[in-house]
Amino acid sequence: MSGGALYGANVFANGIRQHYLRYGGFGSAVILIPGITSPAITWGFVAERLAERYDVYVLDVRGRGLSSTGPDLDYGLNAMAADVVGFATSLELPAPALLGHSMGARIAIRAAVAAPDAFSRLALIDPPVSGPGRRVYPSKLPWYVDSIRLALKGIDAEGMRAFCPTWTDEQLKLRAEWLHTCYEPAIVTAFEDFHKDDIFPDLPKLKQPAMLMVAGRGGVIETVDEDEARSLYPALEITRVPNAGHMIPWDDFDGFFAALGDFLSR
Repeated sequence: MSGGALYGANVFANGIRQHYLRYGGFGSAVILIPGITSPAITWGFVAERLAERYDVYVLDVRGRGLSSTGPDLDYGLNAMAADVVGFATSLELPAPALLGHSMGARIAIRAAVAAPDAFSRLALIDPPVSGPGRRVYPSKLPWYVDSIRLALKGIDAEGMRAFCPTWTDEQLKLRAEWLHTCYEPAIVTAFEDFHKDDIFPDLPKLKQPAMLMVAGRGGVIETVDEDEARSLYPALEITRVPNAGHMIPWDDFDGFFAALGDFLSR
C-alpha cells in the first residue's frame, strides 16, 4: 500500500471483490479509475496530491491489482462500468466525481450514462477514441502483452525501462512489482474493445459536467476528435497538456494539475 494512503480495503460490489485505496478522507468524494494496465497503487502519487482537497478512492479495475480476476469474469466495458456504479452504491458515496485515465475514462463515461444521478462530474483524461471505422489506437497490443509476460516471470525496474523509458526509477519499480497482477485476457479484451466499442455515441447522453484532458504528445486524441466530441456534447470543457504523452501525470505532473484546475469541486 502506498505510504500516503489512509488504508486499502475490499468491497463486494457488482458481484465481485473490488479492491481500492483511500486517500485524504475529507472533502467531496472522487473515484479515480486507472487505465488498462495500471493497478491502483501506481496512481498513488496523483492520489496523494488530490487528497489535499478531496476524499479519493482509487480502484483496482477487475482483472488488475487485488480485485477479482480469472477466466470466468466479463472484462468488457459495460461490466467495468457496472463495477464503478456498484462500488459507489456499496460505499454510499454521495454523488462522487469520476476521474478516469485512458480506459478508465471510457469506463467513467459508460458508468455516468448508466447511472446519471450517481455521479456529479467527469474528468476524462486522454481516453481512447478508436472504434469501428475510426482511427486505430496508437499503442500496439504486444507492448502490453510482452511486458505482462515478462512481469509474470519476474522483472526489475531496469527491465521495465525498455517499455517506459521516460519514467522515474520509483515509477518503474512500482510497475515492475505490480504489472504481473494484470490478467492478460482482461487486457486483451479491453484493448480490442477500444476498436469495437465506440464511446462517442455515449457523449450526448451525459448529464454531468465533463472535462476532456488531451495529451499534447499522446497521439490518442486529435483536433478532429475534439471537434466531434464537442459537437456531441457542447458543454464539454477541453484542456490540453502540451508537453505530455498519454501518461500525462507521469510526463508532466504539474501540468496535469494545472489542466485539471478546480474542475472536480467547481
